[in-house]
Amino acid sequence: MTKDDGKFESPKDIDSSEGGYRKTASSNMEDTGQPSAGRMPAEELSAEDDSVNEESGPTYHRGPVIMRGNMIPTDNTYANLLAPEKSTDWLHMDPWRVLRIQAEFVDGFGALAEIGPAVAIFGSARTDRHDPMYKAARRAGRLLAEAGVATITGGGPGIMEAANRGAYERGGTSVGLGIELPHEQGINRWVNLGMTFRYFFVRKTMFVKYSEGALVFPGGFGTLDEMFELLTLVQTHKVAHTPVALVGKSYWSGLFEWIEGTVKAEGMISALDPRLVQITDDVDEAVAVALSNIQR
Repeated sequence: MTKDDGKFESPKDIDSSEGGYRKTASSNMEDTGQPSAGRMPAEELSAEDDSVNEESGPTYHRGPVIMRGNMIPTDNTYANLLAPEKSTDWLHMDPWRVLRIQAEFVDGFGALAEIGPAVAIFGSARTDRHDPMYKAARRAGRLLAEAGVATITGGGPGIMEAANRGAYERGGTSVGLGIELPHEQGINRWVNLGMTFRYFFVRKTMFVKYSEGALVFPGGFGTLDEMFELLTLVQTHKVAHTPVALVGKSYWSGLFEWIEGTVKAEGMISALDPRLVQITDDVDEAVAVALSNIQR
């Protein structure tokens, strides 16, 4: 039995007094050979005390825990580790789920820690390759690569593919952070550093942690979720100032007119910091905004 499993100790090595401190016959004496104050010499311990100790049986130690009698376990931790499982229900319970989440964080941090300065690009997976926004996102990826800055996308098709493609074509770092979805096609072929996540919140943490600016192209609920997550963190000072540029005035203006009008008029938000979000049709201007926080 290993130390981690616990160990047995003879009852003769255990003091019968409260607290279970070990003692020997000599521990009852001072250096002078006389009994220490308040202690009975070992030879004067009663036979009754000895019998109590003998009847208590062996003592089992598992870390700081002491067990005796019927409390002593019949198994050990190493045998339990190697024993075949009768049920795999634990695979679908929260403690195991927490370990999977932790593993995703560890893998993500390890993969992205050394990519250097980066800008996140969000946008729809449904954008066609002939769409002007596809071409705009591709140019944005090129401009970032030329500036020596990594491009981080969700790794999918559409806008994400376009941005990764532009970065890849200019020899830049093209990062794709995918997500497990039933009908997604996986990481696009223009990614040179990719990872697929099971949990959205872990993936979004990677976007925020490793990007110093963001470009947001037209998109649906996923794009809106990523954009508002970032804006919320910046507005509530949970992260440092992160410049955000929205590309496509006709697409985004209605949303922000509603935010600045209805939402603000109802007292639901304070005035948006004009430095927080800028809306433009000019890709070069959008990239300049996203890069404005990067020291080069």
